[in-house]
Amino acid sequence: MNLSLSQIGGELLVVSQFTLYGDCRKGRRPSFDEAAGPSSALLLYEKFVDRSRSSGINTKTGLFQAKMLVNLENDGPVTLVLESQSRSNKGLVT
Repeated sequence: MNLSLSQIGGELLVVSQFTLYGDCRKGRRPSFDEAAGPSSALLLYEKFVDRSRSSGINTKTGLFQAKMLVNLENDGPVTLVLESQSRSNKGLVT
């Protein structure tokens, strides 16, 4: 975990997922009201892929908005949960 993807010669698989932004602070079901719409999400997806590739990382992609079955072998018992205490940093970091 102390080395970057480029340091270990790793590759990246980027698959779009509509559930990336869900607000779970109220009730039992997440709200997707603040998630990006399809056209905005596609631009963000493509920008991320372009930046990964321009960084020299071998990057493969799935099909945007497509139903896909992805099989993987997870090497390591690591799960990261990222949370924000504030709603004020909603902007896109460029």
